[in-house]
Amino acid sequence: MISGSSRETPERIGFLLVPQFSMMAFFSAVEPLRIANRVAGRELYSWHIFTLDGGPVEASNGMTMVAEAPMGAVEHFPFVIVCASFDPQRYQTKALLNWLRRLGRQGTVLGGLDTGTHILARAGLLNGHRATLHWENLPAFTEEFPDIEASAELFEIDGKRVTCAGGTAAIDMMLHMMWARYGQDLVVGVSEQLLHDRIRNPGDHQRMALGVRLGVRHPKLLAIVEAMQQAVEEPLGLDRLAELGGVSRRQLERLFRAHLGDTPTGYYLKLRLRRARHLLEQTHMSVLQVATACGFASAPYFSRAYRGLFGRPPREDRRVVRSGREPALFAG
Repeated sequence: MISGSSRETPERIGFLLVPQFSMMAFFSAVEPLRIANRVAGRELYSWHIFTLDGGPVEASNGMTMVAEAPMGAVEHFPFVIVCASFDPQRYQTKALLNWLRRLGRQGTVLGGLDTGTHILARAGLLNGHRATLHWENLPAFTEEFPDIEASAELFEIDGKRVTCAGGTAAIDMMLHMMWARYGQDLVVGVSEQLLHDRIRNPGDHQRMALGVRLGVRHPKLLAIVEAMQQAVEEPLGLDRLAELGGVSRRQLERLFRAHLGDTPTGYYLKLRLRRARHLLEQTHMSVLQVATACGFASAPYFSRAYRGLFGRPPREDRRVVRSGREPALFAG
């Protein structure tokens, strides 16, 4: 049996590594703790690795981590963070969800890195809390858990629930928690050791600015594309898009061809189809539900358009991507 008290020093933080977890997010969370101990000259933190069965676990990059214990041996612990990545639904067993619920009833601080947030949500442990996860998974998450207040922040610290978008955002989340407990001097020392010259706030953007991603600076075009991204389920007509951008219909067509090499209609269709592919890979929504969520009134038209872009109809593409034989295309 492994247990810990929230009042003890060092502060014990457990990491449950789910198969295919994000190594980047995990290391970004652990390294600030290691460096804090070094900067302080004493052991402020200890970290402990758990897995579902106690055996070694493989990350999404193919590297393997050795566990200290199976989750079932952890009866009490002050702080546990679930680390996941691709296809978290595959590992949401009854045993895992019940274990997390038991810890939650005991007052454990529970966290999620990347799609670890999805596992906490499935266990019902994020109800009444703000939560975040990787931008790539956010649309599917909001479809699946409409009653959870999901945000696009880098991280959320809400009472005894801590969630993070993953990647290097875990560094910033740990530094913020460290600041609250030990103050500025320690955090500055850790940041300098990490060559992390700016501690990001939760509200900093997860993704690059839209203009950088598209290689476009035209403000009116960017406003129109942003409006498209916000209106996927109920697509806007071209006249409305032109109005939102403050351009004429003819100018709208010219802007898209000149800067994006596509028509407004073609670009908008691809954007919605890529969102559909995210939902097919990351949720158990039916093809019809995905089509509706992405603004397609006709299922046959959706299937034809989907096949035209991705080379396979929706059901076959979902099967192939989930089998692991081919990665999904995450563009737009």
